[in-house]
Amino acid sequence: MSDTFNLSRRAFVGAAATSLASPALALDEEIEVERDISEVVRRNISSFRALEWQPYFSNLKNGAVLVDVTSRALHYWSEDESVYKLYPTSVPLSDDLTRLGRTRVTQKVDGPSWRPTPSMKERNPEWPDFIGPGPDNPLGTHALYLSWTYYRIHGTHDTRKIGRRSSNGCIGLYNEHVQELFDLTKVGTQVLLI
Repeated sequence: MSDTFNLSRRAFVGAAATSLASPALALDEEIEVERDISEVVRRNISSFRALEWQPYFSNLKNGAVLVDVTSRALHYWSEDESVYKLYPTSVPLSDDLTRLGRTRVTQKVDGPSWRPTPSMKERNPEWPDFIGPGPDNPLGTHALYLSWTYYRIHGTHDTRKIGRRSSNGCIGLYNEHVQELFDLTKVGTQVLLI
């Protein structure tokens, strides 16, 4: 009798563990189902495809950064070609906020402060006029200022933004990635946004 009881007990515990490990089976009405991915929705696979620098730059003087806003990826090549990095990014919310073309790193700031641009303030008057360095700063831990006014490559404390259209014009990276890029780049690094 005790063997039968132990077997039944094991079966019961196994069934309970299976149902707890699979809440989808137990609580069908509370499951959030992702939408069906169709041909209209672009998969994000190409974001992590390594690229060669030659189609985009004539040389690697001072290193080079390529930002592909379509695939939401940032590529970095060192001047001596010994370092290649590929990072996922956030990109501007809309085409009218997106600036494409050639620029360069003009300033590097560890612990940047943030001020909304006049157009940001116009769209969001409730935003503060200034946020100093720290966890509430939209520029994260490091920022690479570009030769275009108001445009930056910077970190973000809100990691949900990476891989999405979520910025007001800047390119965002995870804080650990922007810190690594910050250490690799120098003032004068060439940047191309495509």
